[in-house]
Formats: sequence, structure tokens, C-alpha cells
Amino acid sequence: MGVNAIGPIEPGDDTYETRAAGATATDPATAPVRARSPFTRRRRTVLALAAAVIVTAAGLGLYLTRPRPPAPPPPLHPSQTVSVTYRGDMTHPRTGDRTFSFTIALRQDEGPPVSVRRITQPSAALSVTVAPHTPFTVKTGSPRTARITMHIRECGKVQRNAGLPFLVVTLRNVRAMQLQAFILGERYAKDLSRALTAACPPNTDVMSKTP
Repeated sequence: MGVNAIGPIEPGDDTYETRAAGATATDPATAPVRARSPFTRRRRTVLALAAAVIVTAAGLGLYLTRPRPPAPPPPLHPSQTVSVTYRGDMTHPRTGDRTFSFTIALRQDEGPPVSVRRITQPSAALSVTVAPHTPFTVKTGSPRTARITMHIRECGKVQRNAGLPFLVVTLRNVRAMQLQAFILGERYAKDLSRALTAACPPNTDVMSKTP
């Protein structure tokens, strides 16, 4: 009597070898990995650095050759920006009194601050003192006043009727230092003449000098 048995089907002799061969051919996970050459990585690094240098050089060239705005003009000379005017308040000295004073205004219209270094006048018979003491600064939009005191050194050399009496002001800014003569006008000339005549009347000893 024959016996029939049912059990798992056994794989053939070549089954595992066939599957292994198929897996090697079709599965990327089982494909062999090739080692990268260190020379290839170095070449890529060198190329990247060279590209960076080229880009940097091109940017620097554009920066250096870019159009530049024109340089600003130099500031004006101080004599072109400062004006001096006579404000009045002339004192009237008595006979024999050798000192009198008056007020001036200094104004700047534009530009950097100007230093007023000195204020004087051309007559050797007169000397000048200023309050506030020089030097002081005049700025745009901020007028200054100064009190001028004149001292008569010698009556005989005083010109009472000077045609164009003026003050000489030394001005300085970042561009230059200048001596500028400022004519203070007809009102100043009249007040000055009256003050000099009061201090040195024609009938007095015109050759007298201050001690």
C-alpha cells in the first residue's frame, strides 16, 4: 500500500544561488560602493575657492570703478560770510576824557563758524579794546554784539573828519585767515567825529598826550 504525504515543497538545488544573483543585479543596496578618490575632493575644493576669489575680485573691481559723487566745494572765505554793522550807543566824552565806546554787531550768513581774532582801526592816534575779549566765535544764525572802547593816545593826530572811518577785523575759519576792513557807514562817521571833537576840542592843547 503506497503512502501519500503532503508537506512543504523543498526548493531546488539552484534556487538560492539564482535569487542571490538576481538580488545583486537589481538591488542598489547590494551593489558594490566605489571609494571616491581624495584627488577628486581636492579638485572640487580648489575650484570652489577659485570661483569665490573670482567673484570677490569682480565685486571689488565694481566698487573701485563705481561713479563717485563730486567733491563738495570748499567753504567760503570768512570775509565773504561775516558782516559788521554799527549799532550805536556811542558815549560822549568830556573835554580831556580820552576814552569813549560804542556797540557793533557781527553776523554770519552761512558756512562754518568764524573766529574773530582781533579788532582794531588804522589810526595811530587811537587804540582799541573789545568786550568780549578776542578771540570769540560767530556762528550762522547766532549774531554777536561787541562793545568797542577807543582810547585817544594823542589829540593832535586824531582825524576828526575822516572820510571813511573803518574797523579792521581779523577773521579765521577752516579755509583761511583774513584781515577785513569794515566801513560802518555815515551814522558811525558822524558819531565818531562828535566824540573825538568832545574829547579833543580844537581850542585845547592839541599836542597833549595821554599819560
